[in-house]
Amino acid sequence: QVQLVESGGGLVQPGGSLRLSCAASGFSASSYAMSWYRQAPGKERDFVALITRGDSPNYTDSVKGRFTISRDNAKNTVYLQMNSLKPEDTAVYYCHIVLYGIDYWGQGTQVTVSS
Repeated sequence: QVQLVESGGGLVQPGGSLRLSCAASGFSASSYAMSWYRQAPGKERDFVALITRGDSPNYTDSVKGRFTISRDNAKNTVYLQMNSLKPEDTAVYYCHIVLYGIDYWGQGTQVTVSS
């Protein structure tokens, strides 16, 4: 059974950092591209970052230079290191993968950036 479990969210002041984790089970995360998305209140879910099978990263423009996506194959986990956080980064962050044409999402983790 495919499962994605996010953790690491919380309340942080502007300029602060958080590291989100996405623990995968039911498949080998190292064999697939995996992504992070986020959804702010009243807005659509938007792409944030992706890591390819070859571990090449891709980011939406608004987070380039601040966020870093990575994976630990031994832990079957994907991470999102978020630095220099801004209030506009406030959202629920979701881990995502497409397996055999099916979209899988985690339950999400709340990130709130506020002073």
